[in-house]
Amino acid sequence: MAMERHGHIIEIETAQEARQAEPGPPILALLVASTGLAVLILGVVWFVFFRV
Repeated sequence: MAMERHGHIIEIETAQEARQAEPGPPILALLVASTGLAVLILGVVWFVFFRV
């Protein structure tokens, strides 16, 4: 159900509808992948610019 308030459309959901999220990538896998990528990029930057 949608209603308009101050020119904006607002979706109204029941509690059950709000809990029925679409499955996505697991949060832990996303966190590990992004942290690993950040460490890899910082390692490359350190190796290129700060290696003695």
